[in-house]
Amino acid sequence: MVFTTGSALLDAVVLSVVSREGTYGYKITQDVRNVVEVSESTLYPVLRRLQKDGYLETYDMEFQGRNRRYYKITSNGMILLDNYRREWISYRNNLDLILLGEGKND
Repeated sequence: MVFTTGSALLDAVVLSVVSREGTYGYKITQDVRNVVEVSESTLYPVLRRLQKDGYLETYDMEFQGRNRRYYKITSNGMILLDNYRREWISYRNNLDLILLGEGKND
């Protein structure tokens, strides 16, 4: 993709991936990388920041003899994700209007 990904968009994508199910870091990385070009070294600090800010929480579960850290979205994380989703719809509509001559301006 030739378009750059800002931190708000990356936060929104990460929160959306985690909101589907509690999941672990490597799986989150793979799911995010399906839509956004991002390195693991970029993504793990995002996970830590979202956790520190109270949007994600973690828990450990044993997997093949070792602990695996899982991430789960919090209620504040869902509120933030809903806000991001509303902003995305408006942003997308405005881009469609300019780039494609389609859509409606909110």
